[in-house]
Amino acid sequence: MDRQPRAVALISGGLDSMLAAKAVMEQGVHVEGINFFTGFCVEGHTHAIRKQERDKPKRNNSLWVAEQLGIKLHIIDIVEEYKEVVLNPKHGYGSNLNPCLDCKIFMVKKAKEWLLQHGFDFIVTGEVVGQRPMSQRAFTMPIVAAESGAEDLLLRPLSAQNLPASRAEREGWVKREQLFKFSGRSRKPQIALANQWGIHEFAQPAGGCCFLTDANYSDKLRDLWAHRPSRNYELDDIMLLKIGRHLRPRAHFKMILSREEGETNFLEGYKNEFIWIKTASCSGPLTLLDGDDLTEDDIQLAAQLAARYSKGKDAPTVVCKVGHSRDEFREISVQPFRESIPSEWLL
Repeated sequence: MDRQPRAVALISGGLDSMLAAKAVMEQGVHVEGINFFTGFCVEGHTHAIRKQERDKPKRNNSLWVAEQLGIKLHIIDIVEEYKEVVLNPKHGYGSNLNPCLDCKIFMVKKAKEWLLQHGFDFIVTGEVVGQRPMSQRAFTMPIVAAESGAEDLLLRPLSAQNLPASRAEREGWVKREQLFKFSGRSRKPQIALANQWGIHEFAQPAGGCCFLTDANYSDKLRDLWAHRPSRNYELDDIMLLKIGRHLRPRAHFKMILSREEGETNFLEGYKNEFIWIKTASCSGPLTLLDGDDLTEDDIQLAAQLAARYSKGKDAPTVVCKVGHSRDEFREISVQPFRESIPSEWLL
């Protein structure tokens, strides 16, 4: 090659993708990062909203990693395209609603499209053989390469010596002996390598940033699908699933109750889209009612439940504001819900 080789690295924001990009940069390759926005991986989002998570970094870790490496990062919105991966994964779900293998295939495929459009030479990922039960096994790694269409344009620097040589290795763009042979779920080799390179701060890797791997989140998404005409979602739907306490007291509507000031401030932005309830005679949650054709009886029940989670839960009555838009509301007086919350209401 009569010019510097160029690689596009999938940057998730975790340690592995950071090290993989660094390993290739150490060999003189020009690297730029790519991060795909699905809506399910919003690092720092809930940390920024909730006061109790104030000590956690409020940052987009993929941007932060790119800054530490000194590389350009391209963030690409794939929310609409990604729906098919979530709704109809060819290879199925993991332990929750995580379509990990289909997700990896899709993202590598999109990275190849980007590579061809921009004249880059190969793709870098932070995958490690045996690290993830679905997408990172010796059996599934060739599936990712084949079904994405990337084939030997895909280089996994952290496990390269455990895998057949990629084109980058065969062409001499990188030296195979300077790549690695990591395998298994232990992070000790990666942490040792990070220390060797002077990398002492990085996002905690366990579980990644994907909410689809979370059991509670997946239960809420299943509930959403079960009570909609079709298994579909919009970006606002999946963002709201991350926020607040969720109750479904009746089949045709759900309640989203803020648990603290930060969540209340966030839900304020949705007052024009939902019927909302806010306790007026005492401090308490802001509640959104997600459903159609709510009756006055439904609103009374929702207000009683909102009052139960307020500072006035032991008061004889609590005054609540009920609104259909940000600026218009009426007041009703209710007795806080006194009974135990049925477990089937809790999401």
